[in-house]
Amino acid sequence: MAISRRAAFKIAAAGAATAVVSAVKPVAAKPVALVAPPDAVGLLYDTTKCIGCKACVSACREANGLEPDTTWSGGLYHAPLALSAKAKTVIKLYDDGKQQSFFKAQCMHCLDPACANACMLGAFKKREYGIVSYDVNYCVGCRYCEVACPYGVPKFEWSKAIPKMVKCELCNHRIAQGRIPACAEVCPKGAVIYGKRDDLLREAKARLAAHPDVYVQKVYGEHDGGGTQCLYISHIPFENLGLPVLGTESTPTLQRTIQRSVYKGFAAPIALYGLLGFVMLRNRRKDGEHA
Repeated sequence: MAISRRAAFKIAAAGAATAVVSAVKPVAAKPVALVAPPDAVGLLYDTTKCIGCKACVSACREANGLEPDTTWSGGLYHAPLALSAKAKTVIKLYDDGKQQSFFKAQCMHCLDPACANACMLGAFKKREYGIVSYDVNYCVGCRYCEVACPYGVPKFEWSKAIPKMVKCELCNHRIAQGRIPACAEVCPKGAVIYGKRDDLLREAKARLAAHPDVYVQKVYGEHDGGGTQCLYISHIPFENLGLPVLGTESTPTLQRTIQRSVYKGFAAPIALYGLLGFVMLRNRRKDGEHA
């Protein structure tokens, strides 16, 4: 029995669609989460110790050679209200009328950073001590890192003729000299301390255990978003302070899972190209018949 071109097209299309569906069937293997390198360093911030003096903010600007943000001080002094191209760290105030808390915002130095995963050329990358650092020589200004970061950390220098991305790099230039990050060095109350991530995690858990009536019983950053090298303990729920509610898997882990599932063996693209080729051939024959 003869088969019409219409019927042949339907059969081919159905076959291609089946191939695509089969190709995108999720891979059973569970993605492997990245872990902190053995020499990973970071910060521990304790909201109960912070007095809001903002000495860390000024020290950070000086240590990193940033221009002062005087927008809200009438041009008098550095007074940033949020992270920007002129501020790698800021102190914010939470006040709901019943509870108050200061909160230090900065790069979290994720174990599996979304900014580095989104960066097409590797301008952002985990380098020495697990610090997520920036190399302007590889930056094309796409700002994918800015969109990808769940904490909203990287900022673009809109006012510069030759702009770059700005974010905390944990004073890696000071660490290379045997010093510690400027914010931790100047904090008068020890609200932010520097050290190896493992040591900071132990210290954080010890404080929670010693004062269960004071702290929320969680170390933010131990597992959140795949884990971070900057950790927080607080007497206020973390989401109230502005830290996002994240699962234990990082954003890049989900992206890699989808990519491996959809493009495993390039089966889906091949099937789609096959369908496209059939359509082009059919149209060419149709044009020949009408010529």
